[in-house]
Amino acid sequence: MIRILLWFALFGVFISAACTSASGPSVKNGTWRATLTRDGQTLPFLLDIQANPDQKTYTVYSINGTERLRLDTAYVENDSLHIPMQLFESDLVAKVEGDRLSGVWKRSRLGQVVGTLPFAATHGDTYRFFKEENQTSDKSAGGKWATLFRSSETQDSTVAVGVFEQKGPAVQGTFLTPTGDYRYLAGSVRGDSLYLSCFDGNHAFLFKAAFQPDGSLKGGFWSGVTDYESWTARRDANAQLPDATKLTYLKPGYETISFSFPNAEGEKVSLSDARFKNKVVILQIMGSWCPNCMDETNFLSPWYKQNRDRGVEIAGLSFERSTRLEDSAPKLRRMVDRYDIEYPVLLAGQSEKDSAALALPMLNHIMSFPTTIFIDKKGKVREIHTGFSGPGTGHYYDEFVEDFNRLVDKLVSEK
Repeated sequence: MIRILLWFALFGVFISAACTSASGPSVKNGTWRATLTRDGQTLPFLLDIQANPDQKTYTVYSINGTERLRLDTAYVENDSLHIPMQLFESDLVAKVEGDRLSGVWKRSRLGQVVGTLPFAATHGDTYRFFKEENQTSDKSAGGKWATLFRSSETQDSTVAVGVFEQKGPAVQGTFLTPTGDYRYLAGSVRGDSLYLSCFDGNHAFLFKAAFQPDGSLKGGFWSGVTDYESWTARRDANAQLPDATKLTYLKPGYETISFSFPNAEGEKVSLSDARFKNKVVILQIMGSWCPNCMDETNFLSPWYKQNRDRGVEIAGLSFERSTRLEDSAPKLRRMVDRYDIEYPVLLAGQSEKDSAALALPMLNHIMSFPTTIFIDKKGKVREIHTGFSGPGTGHYYDEFVEDFNRLVDKLVSEK
């Protein structure tokens, strides 16, 4: 009897090992503290990983401040967890070793890997930069900051406005720039320094800065695989950006816009089509690779469903990594499916600002993805809004929504 029981026990172990080998290791449910490493710096973020009912795939969220951003469905292959982010041509791939993941973050372009960073994660850790008991500081990053970023490579500078809230050592907020915001940043103040980070599949941001004797901030900004900028900031309750409606405009002699671009099925759509005639039209200059554009799409997609019966149409003019429809059509479809878009999304050109300017030669330039163009019922351009203040900007987003609705209401009411 003992031999029989021992045989069944060994058989069970064998079957269990065979099943594990066939399906790969399982990944523990819960919060994982993840890090990317670059130039001796550690960029932390949080992942929430939960097994799906099929026990073969996983639902994963990247957590940045108040945002829980759902990534594409993850899966285990051999000994590694794969977390794809197809819209951004980005993947996290890591070997599963109990409470630890170790691997790489890969950036690709048109199917070719163009950069990697080491990636690691630990199950059960919920802090971002420092464990709570190790955080002490009498400094505050809360409020509004007049900020200047400067590229170490080109020496170009970007004016920004930092807006942050601090509770204890914890800090949340973002930087607004003339071309859009840096989305949801989260971190803390420790000692004499501020630490912030974000990972959303496209953005991998790390900000560090030291408080100076005069109360200003001075530090560095690591972005993606290679980019670096220095930055300084001074507290300024009146800091503001240039008027977003004055940066992009029609060239002299133009009042209207015209275009004819294909959708993902190759069918040409033009502004002269019957669906746009005698309607207020909103053009969304965008790209599937652009997180700020996705924030705007998250607003526009449900807004369109609620308002199209009022005589309003939207068209997305998407500038992608490739002008070849066979390359870019799958990205357009993924974007349409993910955000449940019911207005046409068209392949308008390549994802460079110069290319966008060539596709729409009546504009002085395109300086930001997204850029939003408002056209009245007679086909005249009434306003062009550069950039987008997303929900990570707090009341700036609320103000954008109010201004957006006020303008559309005005255009709809016109005869």
